[in-house]
Amino acid sequence: MKYILVTALLFLLPTLTLAQSCEGQTPCTLGDRAYHVLPPDNWDGTSPLPVLVHFHGWQRTGALPVNHARISGHARRRGVLLLAPNGRNKTWDFWQGRSADVDFAAAVIEDAAKRYPIDRERIYISGYSFGSAMAWRYACENGNDVAALLAISGTLRQTEDCPEAPAQVRHVHGLDDAVMDFPFGPNGDTTYPVRLWRDLYGCAEGQPQGTWQAVDWLTLERTTWECDGGTVTLDIHPGGHFIPHGWIGWQLDQLMGRTPRYP
Repeated sequence: MKYILVTALLFLLPTLTLAQSCEGQTPCTLGDRAYHVLPPDNWDGTSPLPVLVHFHGWQRTGALPVNHARISGHARRRGVLLLAPNGRNKTWDFWQGRSADVDFAAAVIEDAAKRYPIDRERIYISGYSFGSAMAWRYACENGNDVAALLAISGTLRQTEDCPEAPAQVRHVHGLDDAVMDFPFGPNGDTTYPVRLWRDLYGCAEGQPQGTWQAVDWLTLERTTWECDGGTVTLDIHPGGHFIPHGWIGWQLDQLMGRTPRYP
């Protein structure tokens, strides 16, 4: 009996090692690159997991998102697997199409699928600052496989030609952002940051949704477009270049059909 037990454990060891050898601050290697992964709290080990791929900001690595209360803190509490790729030289190649970083991020998802059972219908792409622009680039090129883009304080040019698009776009930006400037449109149009997606989806007029708060010290103003090609949501606030408290969790709750909560 002891021999049988030891033999069974030896067969299981490669799978267990694959899943557990790289979590949190220990990166998973993928060719000559790497990414970080954080499974959710209280996961049963078998249920398919929604996925949040989050691209870090400039001069950061994926080690930051998996330890960030406003990113991993919200994902792990909501049963979402967090994947945080590492950019080459701590940055991303997003200004032009056919970016190798898009292929790398897609490979990260596939590699993670060997370690965890992922829910292909609930793959969310996110990012902050330069990472937000990278998330836009990924959604622009691989959007057909994306349930929602959750972008924070960074965009592509609104004249970009995107061959694909996600089912939903949710973008938040501060009016006083001095790092990735708020992209005002003609005559100070504050809906311009999502013009690319509105044009691509063939949207008509947006519907103001009023203000909302996840925390009492930050008020966001929301506009939503329900379009033939998808849904676009824009949140704006009076602040600068930061990840709003509660924003990621709020979006994940709504996307998964739950009542939004904080944290």
